[in-house]
Amino acid sequence: MHSTEHEERPPLMLALRRGLRGRCPNCGGARLFASYLKQVDRCAACGEAYKHIRSDDAAPWLTILVVGHVLAPAILWIEPQLTWPLWMSLVLWCGSTLALTFLTLPRAKGLLMSAIWAMRAPGSEKD
Repeated sequence: MHSTEHEERPPLMLALRRGLRGRCPNCGGARLFASYLKQVDRCAACGEAYKHIRSDDAAPWLTILVVGHVLAPAILWIEPQLTWPLWMSLVLWCGSTLALTFLTLPRAKGLLMSAIWAMRAPGSEKD
């Protein structure tokens, strides 16, 4: 059962929430990724094709935007108030940056892939 241009799709916000969780934006029943960032060719539950959808550099861009806006204020607020060794700052902020980046990147990709799919944006059409 494959979708067609005239088939009803879920509302945009529902599709985005599903993509943010790494689930199929169409049915929410199966995983959108086969591994960390490799998307599935088709949904295992509803058969919707996702291989042709590419988010390219948008997911890393969104990840950098989010991580930067979360950590920069924290660094600027905490660092002047504490006097700890430089190595401790490096470990804390580099570790926080890596952890937040690895948590955010697949969610950003799922969100953007869902947006492309739900809005039938250019690049979401099957070849």
